[in-house]
Amino acid sequence: MTPPPLPPRESLTVEFKSDRKRLSDSDLVEAVVGLANAEGGELWLGVEDDGTPTGLHAEHRNLGGLGGLIAARTSPSVAVGVTAVEVQGVNVARILVPKGHSEVATTAGVYLRRRLKHDGTPECAAMLPHDRASRAAHFGLADVSAQPVAGATLADLDPLERERLRQSVQQYGGDRVLLELDDEALDGALGLSTRLADGSRVPTLTGLLLVGREQALRELVPTHEFAFQVLAAEAVGFNEFRRFPLLKALDWLETNFRPYNPEREIQVGLFRVPVPRVDLGAFREAVANALVHRDYHRLGAVHVRIDDTGLTISNPGGLVDGVTLANLLTTEPRPRNRALADAMKRVGVVERSGRGVDKIYRGMLRFGRPEPDYRRTDAQNVVLRLATVDADEAFLKLVVAEEGRRGTVLPIDSLIALAALRELKRLTTDELAVHIQREPLQARRTLEALLEAGLVQAHGAARGRSYTLAPGVYQADGDKAAYTRQAGFSALQHEQLVLSYVRQHGSIRRSEVVELCRLTAPQARDLLRRLKEAGRLVQQGERRGAHYTLPSPGEG
Repeated sequence: MTPPPLPPRESLTVEFKSDRKRLSDSDLVEAVVGLANAEGGELWLGVEDDGTPTGLHAEHRNLGGLGGLIAARTSPSVAVGVTAVEVQGVNVARILVPKGHSEVATTAGVYLRRRLKHDGTPECAAMLPHDRASRAAHFGLADVSAQPVAGATLADLDPLERERLRQSVQQYGGDRVLLELDDEALDGALGLSTRLADGSRVPTLTGLLLVGREQALRELVPTHEFAFQVLAAEAVGFNEFRRFPLLKALDWLETNFRPYNPEREIQVGLFRVPVPRVDLGAFREAVANALVHRDYHRLGAVHVRIDDTGLTISNPGGLVDGVTLANLLTTEPRPRNRALADAMKRVGVVERSGRGVDKIYRGMLRFGRPEPDYRRTDAQNVVLRLATVDADEAFLKLVVAEEGRRGTVLPIDSLIALAALRELKRLTTDELAVHIQREPLQARRTLEALLEAGLVQAHGAARGRSYTLAPGVYQADGDKAAYTRQAGFSALQHEQLVLSYVRQHGSIRRSEVVELCRLTAPQARDLLRRLKEAGRLVQQGERRGAHYTLPSPGEG
């Protein structure tokens, strides 16, 4: 097996440790703990900070006991992988450190974490109590929103905000059972307060965030803050920071957002359909998600920012463990603040199924706009970008008409498929699987269901099968030529295209057939095989060197 290369420099997941003077056991274990409490990574023992390999100390050249030493000196035990590697003529050790699934300490009680400094260089820093609590929440091991807030009393809960909560249940279609409860029963049902060992009740973080007095939030929950900003042509048109309780915050944000969200109407059959700059349902869900799922151990505001090209919503705290950009649509809900999320679901403010991301996708795609963009999300922040480009009215009419025919909304996978076909023109099941974040089998079922509904058209068979929007879809947009270009040509036309190309250029390769006829590689191979068997082309060379020419006058 080829030894792994030495990384060029240190990073969040790479640490170099000199061993010329024999790195102490405690320093070695602390370096492992720092990596385990971040993203895991690799510790290179016998390498200087500048990346120069200088080799292992004589006492470390037998690596057999190093893994056992680290496991015995960490809590919970960290199982590392140790490999001897020769670099530039000297022996060093590569120690693979897994990411811890809880906070890790040395057996001496030292908590450290690896982090990046402001200049992008890494360091190992003390892991303070709030860092440990944040990490536990990240892994779903603790729920700060269900805990009592130190120093808070029931007097810090605002009767006016309780009334707003009840009105929100009615407005958003929440759990109407809540409307029948008195204050104490409501607190218990939503986890707004908790009972201490002495029998007294005190507010939880959920209670303060939902119905707390603004002054109490300022004093007792200093990490809670949100901002609404409007930037136009690089000028600041609106820039306000607030610390309202969450239901008031949502009302305030929506009220200030509406003037910047113009709406027009289009006629679809007998109905007039509103076309806003940003779908209000998607806006509400995205903002509520940011406020509910932010990390309340970290300072920093939830930002709602409008500029010339879109709406950006960001919140402190990266995606929780197990949630990635590649499974946002399909993973089971994993709320960082479970008690707060459950309370907001019962009030009706956020999607009760936990599939709020679907609602955000739907609010973008049904108008023919790009899908939500989470690509700027990192370990510290979740960042969502919603483009405010013009709606595609023809696509919206297609969706509204189909939903009217079905009597229900399109499944999110079907909507994503139609949107992808609208943008990319042609898709295979493997390509769609990436878009819907599911297995190719599910992607095929989605496309075949759309085929049966008459919304898409299939081309080819078996593994080479691809799909385009059906002709009627393009005709509805007044662009019949677009369908002709994207649906491709008949088999006869493909043959004529290839033969014409060979007459002009002398030969053709399979890759050129793929590009010329817009076929998949297997389809191009089958086309060339048919032409060869019919004697209309002659194969020259084999495998990668194969190309095809017209037969000479004496052939065929």
